[in-house]
Amino acid sequence: MSVQLFAHNRQAYDAVTAMLGRASKAAVIHPTGTGKSFIAFKWIEEHAGARFVWLSPSEYIYHTQIENVKRTAPDFPVESITFLTYARLMMMTDEEIAALAPFGIILDEFHRCGAKCWGGGVARLLAAYPSAQLLGLSATKIRYLDGQRDMAEELFAGCVASEMTLGEAVVRGILPAPTYVTTIYQIQRELEGLQKRIDAVGPAALRRDSQRRMDALRIAVENAEELPAIFARHMTDKVGKYLVFCSGQAHMKRVLSHAKEWFGGIDPQMHVYSAYSADPETSRAYKAFVKDDSDHLKLLFSINMLNEGVHVRGVSGVILFRQTESPIIYKQQIGRALTTGSQSTPLILDVVNNFGGLSSYGTIQSEMNEAVERLRREGKDSEIVVEKLAVVEQVRDAAELFRQLESSLSTTWDFYYEAAASYYKEHGDLLIERKFVTPEGLHLGQWLWRQRRDKAQLSQGQIERLERIGVVWTHYADAAWETGYAHAAQYYEENGHLMPEFAYVCADGYPLGAWIRRMRQMKSGEVAAGRMAEHRVAELEKIGMVWDVYDDAWERGYAQAKTYFEAHGDLNVPARMTMEDGYPLGRWLGNQRQAREGKFQHRQLTQEQIRRLDAIGMNWGRSREERWNAFYSEARSYYCKNGNLDVSPKYKTPDGACLGMWVYDQRRNWRNGKLSDPERCARLAEIGMFESPASSRHGDAGAMGTS
Repeated sequence: MSVQLFAHNRQAYDAVTAMLGRASKAAVIHPTGTGKSFIAFKWIEEHAGARFVWLSPSEYIYHTQIENVKRTAPDFPVESITFLTYARLMMMTDEEIAALAPFGIILDEFHRCGAKCWGGGVARLLAAYPSAQLLGLSATKIRYLDGQRDMAEELFAGCVASEMTLGEAVVRGILPAPTYVTTIYQIQRELEGLQKRIDAVGPAALRRDSQRRMDALRIAVENAEELPAIFARHMTDKVGKYLVFCSGQAHMKRVLSHAKEWFGGIDPQMHVYSAYSADPETSRAYKAFVKDDSDHLKLLFSINMLNEGVHVRGVSGVILFRQTESPIIYKQQIGRALTTGSQSTPLILDVVNNFGGLSSYGTIQSEMNEAVERLRREGKDSEIVVEKLAVVEQVRDAAELFRQLESSLSTTWDFYYEAAASYYKEHGDLLIERKFVTPEGLHLGQWLWRQRRDKAQLSQGQIERLERIGVVWTHYADAAWETGYAHAAQYYEENGHLMPEFAYVCADGYPLGAWIRRMRQMKSGEVAAGRMAEHRVAELEKIGMVWDVYDDAWERGYAQAKTYFEAHGDLNVPARMTMEDGYPLGRWLGNQRQAREGKFQHRQLTQEQIRRLDAIGMNWGRSREERWNAFYSEARSYYCKNGNLDVSPKYKTPDGACLGMWVYDQRRNWRNGKLSDPERCARLAEIGMFESPASSRHGDAGAMGTS
């Protein structure tokens, strides 16, 4: 049976083939869950015998897509596809790229090609095959936090064959219309911030009016339903599967600690899973969640794993605890519950941004409004299935009171500005601490801090007025960021990557290695400093930041192993063997063996990584005996060539094996009576192990056993 397409994808496919015929490149921009990968599969199927390269951010995404197409088209020619992750392509040599020879190239999630570390590999591939046909798939063409870059324009010269928003897909019934529930979570901190702003208001009349609104807001919040009741009312599928999105590891741990309290009323024996890994294929919790068909509520708490390209069958809804400034991530998370062909009504519980989050759904509704207007203009009223989202605002009164209070407080802006201008006129600057209070009792420091924090919400006129009186937008925390970023950018320019060792210190003494590690920890939520702003994430990615160090490090290690294999025909290296550039290949290979055995809690080898290592002669079962024999072989070769084993403990063979230390350890073990194996003793005696004066020349300090 051939690949089958839904009507909307058939229409897009026809547009793709027409555009490829004209321009040899085409992009499809459809929301997640609409099955756009089937457009590429149909293209491949209809070019029997041709070779294709499929690029994706993740092996798991691709393998899931292949499983989906094989369910409906068992004879699909998978063998015609060479699959590569963007990270793998980045590390490939020119010779390896030259061996691909594709007729067509598929860029899945092509907006990700804007990242400098991945984009360089894609640019090399496209330059190597300028005549290959190019097909791009993504839910968006814009990199919102990267200068609004249009990747469809950069990669496809604007050749977009089909484009559809999430709102349009819902309007046309391509994706199911969800029930969208908004509520508030941990609102106390926001209320405290509002109270401080009210306390800082100068005019007594304004302060009294704002306080009156604040008191009404507190009452409305206190009367609002708490999360357990909201969850119990709206999560009607008591045995369903729900995805819970968190912002980082620390945040996820906090949310998990409330799971029993919040969801216990639905099912006291619920099944809770937590997935920290960025790769679903390596997560045991994710696999167990997917397979769980029990009659219990099933919750999967995750961070970044399911943002992109990963769909779980039978998901009843998503619960958004993650704050995000990126429309891409926001829509991807929602999309986990929306799948073409689904007959159920998915649930979206939005509890992320508190008052600010109560209008999150507005972006989707705006897209729906635009789609309805366009379809009616084109006389396609019959395609309109849904016009409005079903929205349940749990705190409608509180939200309205909040908006009124914000409006009331904003009227004091000019009053504070005049106070700031007076201070500037007297002192010549506005470099004051956040806790600074004027003699009249005005909290001017707090007000200036808020202007810096909320600069994006200020009008251009307000920004210009503040700059005229000396406002410096960068406070000390921002200055620290700018210093670190400047050092990182210089390091990248000089070295071509951003992977310094943790202990690396710049020439001027700046601890860049430690700063980069902290940036990774902040992004993942591992440190208490808080979540890294997503515009800073984008800025670091421009200069080659690698967030998942493990994936990048694995590709670098694999490249070294492949180089050794091509030179020697095997990977039988001593545990301490290093390459000419100092890379510890022996240790890396040992880590791969341990990873396959499951000795690393959060990192396991994928099946693709195992396959690739097998292809270059990986010896998974290498024993202690085999390592000893490998060193013995090196020692015998040295003895036959030189007639002795008089080597320093620091001596390494031309291949990088630490032969000197091994010889030293054998002699030390012999002196200490620890070398008791008669056969080993006899073999060592044959090559002069116990005759060399080296055994008496070197002390035991710092020796490490390798026998």
